[in-house]
Amino acid sequence: MIALFVRVASNFGIKPKEAERFFKFMVVGTIGFVVDFGTLTLLKETTGLATVVANTISFTLAVISNFTLNRFWTYPDSRSKNIMSQLGQFAVVSIIGLVINNTILVLLEPVFDSLLGGFNTLAIPGYIPAKMIATIVVLFWNFFVNRFWTYGDVD
Repeated sequence: MIALFVRVASNFGIKPKEAERFFKFMVVGTIGFVVDFGTLTLLKETTGLATVVANTISFTLAVISNFTLNRFWTYPDSRSKNIMSQLGQFAVVSIIGLVINNTILVLLEPVFDSLLGGFNTLAIPGYIPAKMIATIVVLFWNFFVNRFWTYGDVD
């Protein structure tokens, strides 16, 4: 699967190693999304926590998962960098990502609640599509800033 992705990406002038890293980053991100989205939904549906509080908890759990998987699988050659320094950089990027994520969620949740309210026979709460959009936006922020700052020591 990785080899196919790398081959297709190379047709667009992307270096094979960078394409492989992006593929792995997407796999890690997918795992992080499951942790984030699953925890958010669990907290919202079982505890009634405010969306921003539940999202902050779920996002934080995903960040821990993502840092660990990225350090040891996506960017194993970045371990020449001190783990605390790298974790600090990852945390800064993630905190900014959380602010972006929460802002999009707060702005879009009521819009989707309103849009889905009259047509929503499945009772999908507005935070779900809002979270999906927020996640896509933050994915690009996280990849590019982490790639060139947090994991900037790799070729």
